[in-house]
Amino acid sequence: MADVRVTYDKTANAAYIYLTEPRVCVRSARMYPCDPVDVDGMINLDFDEQGRLIGIEVLAASSKLPEYLLQSAERLDTEGA
Repeated sequence: MADVRVTYDKTANAAYIYLTEPRVCVRSARMYPCDPVDVDGMINLDFDEQGRLIGIEVLAASSKLPEYLLQSAERLDTEGA
């Protein structure tokens, strides 16, 4: 299984799941917002210039993602640093 980088900011309650090589910096060319009313949250899909999915931003992350994933995520807030 491939390693996937996940960052989490508890203050903002936002997580980002990177779907690119860990050492490669890929810029988002397009963002597709998904506002799934049924799950009461916001998910943004980021795509590169070739239309490949490169990352997923999850807002209200603590209610959308498994706790183990948030616990093991790279923390962006000062509490987890």
